[in-house]
Amino acid sequence: MTRRMKIKKIKRKPRKTIKYRKNPVRRICPDCGSKYFMEDKTRGEIVCAKCGLVLEDTKIDTSPEWRAFDDEQISRRTRAGAPLTFTKHDKGLTTEIGRGRGELFKVIPSKRAQYYRLTKWQKRLVESKDRNLSFALSELQRLVSFLGLPRSVHEEVAKNYERAVDRGLVRGRSMESVIAALLYTVCRELNTPRTLEEIAEASGVERREIGRTYRYIARELGMRILPALPKDYIPRFASMLGLSDKVQARAIRILGKAKKFEATTGKGPTGVAAAALYISAVLEGEKRTQREIADAIGVTEVTIRNRFKELVEKLGLEEEVEKKVREDYTEKESRLRKLRKKKKITKLLTFLPVTLV
Repeated sequence: MTRRMKIKKIKRKPRKTIKYRKNPVRRICPDCGSKYFMEDKTRGEIVCAKCGLVLEDTKIDTSPEWRAFDDEQISRRTRAGAPLTFTKHDKGLTTEIGRGRGELFKVIPSKRAQYYRLTKWQKRLVESKDRNLSFALSELQRLVSFLGLPRSVHEEVAKNYERAVDRGLVRGRSMESVIAALLYTVCRELNTPRTLEEIAEASGVERREIGRTYRYIARELGMRILPALPKDYIPRFASMLGLSDKVQARAIRILGKAKKFEATTGKGPTGVAAAALYISAVLEGEKRTQREIADAIGVTEVTIRNRFKELVEKLGLEEEVEKKVREDYTEKESRLRKLRKKKKITKLLTFLPVTLV
C-alpha cells in the first residue's frame, strides 16, 4: 500500500500595492460628499469636481509671476538661483565683489579702502585657468552676438573650450584661433553652418590658421564632424537675398534630386547651395543676378555658373530654365517698348504749341 503524501499549499503573501489618496488634504465636499477636487490656479480657487461648489477662494499662488515657453526663457527669467552655464568661467556660481571701480563710490568713504583690498585679493586668488577662460569666453560672446548664433552653439563651444584647456591643447596657440576653430566645428555639428570666411572676418584670424587649428582640435578631442550639406545653407542664404519660402523649398527639392544623381559629391557646399538658389529663383520668377548671389554669399560668379550648368544638365532642367528665361526676356522687352512709347509721347507734348482759349 502506498501512502499519499499531503502537499502543503504555500500561502503567498499578497503584494503591497501603492494606494493613491484621492484627496491628500482629506477634505470632503459638504454639499455632495465627494473627495475629488479641482484647483484653479488662475483664480486661486479649489472647486468640487462633482457639484462645482467653491470650497476655497483665497488660495495663494506660489508660482512665478512671469511666463516662459521654453527652457531658455525659464533659465533667463528665473530669480531663485543662478542657472549653471558653461558660458561663464565659474559656471555662474561664484560671487563677484563689485563690477568695476565705479562701485567704489557707492560705498561709504570709511569702507572704501577695505572694499578695494577685497576686490584686489579676489582677482589675485583667481587661478590662471579661470583667467584664461574669462578672457576666452568674453571673446566667444562677441563672436556669437556678431554672427547671430543660438545659445545652444554658445554653450557647446564654451564646454569644448574648457575641455581643450584641461588637456593643454591651447598652449602654443592663440586663444582667438582656438575659439574660432571650435565655433566652426560646433556650427557644423549642430546644423547651423557658417563659412570659414565669415568666421575669419568676425574673429580677425586668417582662414588658414582656423583650418589648421580646427583639424588639430577635432582630432585631439575626438570630435567626428560630418561634411556640411548644401541644404543647411539654404535658409540663411535665402534670407540674405530676400527670397521667399517657395524659392527655399524648391531649392531644397533640387538639392535632394541632385544628391540622388550624385551631382553634389566633391563640390563645395556653398557653391552648390548658391547654384540651387539661383535655379529656383529663376523658376519661381524671383530672379537674382549671379553677381548679387556671389556678393551676398561670398563665392565667385564662375563657381555659380559651373555648378549651375552641372545641376541643370544632371537634373534635366535645361528646357524649363530656358523657357522661363525667354518669358522674362519678352516681358522685359514689352515693358521697355511701353516706356519708350511714353517717353516719345511726352516729348511730342512738350514741343506742341500751347493754344490759349
